[in-house]
Amino acid sequence: MTNVLKQRNVVIILILFALAFPLMTSNTYMIHVMTLSFIWMIGVYGLNLLAGYTGYLSLAHAGFFAIGAYSLGLLTVKAQMNFWLALVLALVITCSIGLVVGAIALRTKEHFFAIYTLCLGYIIYLVIDKWDSLTEGVRGLIGIPAPAPIGPITFETEKAHYYFVLFFLLLVVLIMYRIVHSLSGRTYIAIRNSEDLAQTIGISTKTNKLTVFVLSTFFAGLSGALYASFVRFIGPDIGSTTIVFDLLTYLLVGGIGTLSGPIVGTLLIVWLSQLLQDFQQYRMLIFGPALTLLIIFAPRGIVGAVATWNMNRKLKKYPNYQARSGRSRNDSLVKSEIVPEKQVKEG
Repeated sequence: MTNVLKQRNVVIILILFALAFPLMTSNTYMIHVMTLSFIWMIGVYGLNLLAGYTGYLSLAHAGFFAIGAYSLGLLTVKAQMNFWLALVLALVITCSIGLVVGAIALRTKEHFFAIYTLCLGYIIYLVIDKWDSLTEGVRGLIGIPAPAPIGPITFETEKAHYYFVLFFLLLVVLIMYRIVHSLSGRTYIAIRNSEDLAQTIGISTKTNKLTVFVLSTFFAGLSGALYASFVRFIGPDIGSTTIVFDLLTYLLVGGIGTLSGPIVGTLLIVWLSQLLQDFQQYRMLIFGPALTLLIIFAPRGIVGAVATWNMNRKLKKYPNYQARSGRSRNDSLVKSEIVPEKQVKEG
């Protein structure tokens, strides 16, 4: 049983389930919701990389999500550009803006950084909302095309688009895994734990923070572009602060600073919202207290709480487990995707 529950086996099972999901149901609405969940996961991974592994909470994430969506929409609808070229250019535009913004924003720290990015996100929303001649304002951008066919493969149906988005999600998860388990990932964690200490041992914190910020905007822009191609219609609301707080909720519930947290949190909240559709007007009354209790009793999210429980169980069952494993308790917690108490530098 223990072998079955190994991390690699769990990952394989989840991937197989994701691949088989459209074949297990004929309900296109469920496939639609799951595809949207995958799109949000990509955005949450970008937020997690910056906030969870570097310690800087950006509240402009929805703005970059909107930039990616509108860049793809404008290039395909108004410039009549090929979808794949428009997708690449949308990501380049988002990262370029992220590079400029990050170079300025990262001069601030802690709650000043969070406030600055919150204001910036709102400015992006206002630009989209008021620049009627370019973005169509409150009327929104209509007629965004689906991905162009690749040979005999088309993306017109719900199932085809599901696999299209799933491909990018798996690619993002793989990239995140490689980053977190690389020297760069350990550098980001060192900055999160103590930026001053990281500087004293020769780490270029300015360069590393800017790199992470741009990567975060890349994931946000990719998520926005996929959303635009899937929904085919976008409006200014996708850049509102409501979206960034939704993404933050998914991350906090799943587990900030963990690899599987964005998946767990997004699936749980999205599907709970679907089950509670009859109570949409009381949505915040339901999720607000639940999120508050979760933060109080499980500040590391569901994934972090499970990992903590599993580690405590091992230490109780095998008192010499720590000595035999050759690492300290803190090292074991990091291995189990546990986040140190000093989590996010937002004040």
